Amino acid sequence: MNNDSNSIAQKDTSQSGLFSRFLATVEWLGNLLPHPVTLFAMLSVFIVILSGILGYFDVAVADPRPVDAKGRAPDGMIEVVSLMSAEGLQRIVTGLVTNFTGFAPLGTVLVALLGVAVAEHSGLLATAMRALVLNASKRGVTFAIVFAGIVSNTASELGYVVLIPLAAMIFHSLGRHPLAGLAAAFAGVSAGYSANLLLGTVDPLLSGITEAAAHMIDPDYVVGPEVNWYFMFISTFFVAFMGTMVTEKIVEPRLGKFDPQNASVELEPQLMTPPTAREKRALKMAGLSFALVCGILALTIVPENGILRHPDTGEVAGSPFLKGIVAFIFISFAIPGFVYGKVAGTMKNDKDVIDAMSKSMSTLGLYITLVFFAAQFVAFFKWTNLGTVLAVKGAATLQALGLNGPEVFVLFILMCGVVNLSLGSASAQWAVTAPIFVPMLMLIGFAPEVIQAAYRIGDSVTNVIAPMMSYFGLILAMAARYQKDLGMGTLIAMMLPYSMIFLLGWTILFYIWVFVFNMPVGPGAATYYQP
Repeated sequence: MNNDSNSIAQKDTSQSGLFSRFLATVEWLGNLLPHPVTLFAMLSVFIVILSGILGYFDVAVADPRPVDAKGRAPDGMIEVVSLMSAEGLQRIVTGLVTNFTGFAPLGTVLVALLGVAVAEHSGLLATAMRALVLNASKRGVTFAIVFAGIVSNTASELGYVVLIPLAAMIFHSLGRHPLAGLAAAFAGVSAGYSANLLLGTVDPLLSGITEAAAHMIDPDYVVGPEVNWYFMFISTFFVAFMGTMVTEKIVEPRLGKFDPQNASVELEPQLMTPPTAREKRALKMAGLSFALVCGILALTIVPENGILRHPDTGEVAGSPFLKGIVAFIFISFAIPGFVYGKVAGTMKNDKDVIDAMSKSMSTLGLYITLVFFAAQFVAFFKWTNLGTVLAVKGAATLQALGLNGPEVFVLFILMCGVVNLSLGSASAQWAVTAPIFVPMLMLIGFAPEVIQAAYRIGDSVTNVIAPMMSYFGLILAMAARYQKDLGMGTLIAMMLPYSMIFLLGWTILFYIWVFVFNMPVGPGAATYYQP
């Protein structure tokens, strides 16, 4: 018996050492990468140099696009255009500003964030999350925490800063292990990042990049912010269910009973403060105002003669309503946010609203800097035709290998998850990968909307085990309150079951939803691309 126990212990130690070495390798590789801003600057320069080399050797592929209105022949050739020339230099210097100002995700994200800022700074989002979690039954509190975490990604850092420490405190107050609560919230906020009930700032951010990539194959293709909404809506409940099961069946039993002596600080009994009577009244009025806004918007799109339906076809697809969805995101957050603030006393007049918007904008300096260089990279990629050339050759390779069916998305999701370990920003990763994989997968018959939905799965599920994720250090510091000397490897090991189950379950849901039930991933979204 002792020999068996020793061999098991040695095996566990060996596996732990192997896992630690793997994590150390991931961290080392991630640390080799420069800052995302620097990375995009370097990639832009690389594109210029590569275009010069390939242009010198006259690299070209057959044009995969159909005859267009200008009579372009389908059997024409697309050549790599060199930017290492007088004409290339002229185009770079004259397009530097317009590349930035014309970058689709920039304006849409800024407008959407203005509305979210009002709801966040008035206290509406924080109070709504608190009410959701604290009003849940003891059996339903885990689901409520994961669910609240998923919904909180509407206002980026709110879930990380507010919900995750709150979840640990709630579990502690219920006599459960606080790290299990922290893990459940972290899983919802980060591994469930792309799912949501409402359209958020990530939707226009990604759709703008997807549309630009799709234009390499079809210059007239439109990808709206709403194109993944159906799938992400149902994913919210599915991911919350998976997160609950992993927490209660795997993570919490593995953690065992919490011993306060293991904490790095002296923990007092946690008393959660539910919303006050005034906050409840403010929530109710905000909910009524949201329902009123939704009712008014419904009058513009539900009736057959709705003023925001397509003026020619009378359909919802391609309508001004869908094209202007970012404006409605702004309104749907700003109005209830102000109503809540007015009733709760956190906002008194228009000056408070403007202050909330300006505070939100002041935190976007890094994002705007990133967008400037990302916009140059995307523009250079388009000008040189490198994206189209790589897409045609990649599509030919996939077809030669027989990987031109739905199974290709399994590899695509896995690739996105692995890349996410070192390049944690959703927009940064998609700006790099979309110009290659969107055209490539379009050429083997899949629509950009479906490709983007698959990307969002891969980009989300490995966030919780990515050392380069911007909030990882913050979560580590929060966890160390409840277990002294807790290291990064311990945190990643705790979160790894979420990543693995989410990857498997969410990919299966994607396959069933899209290819078994033939359901669209969003309003008017196609599954297959037809030129």
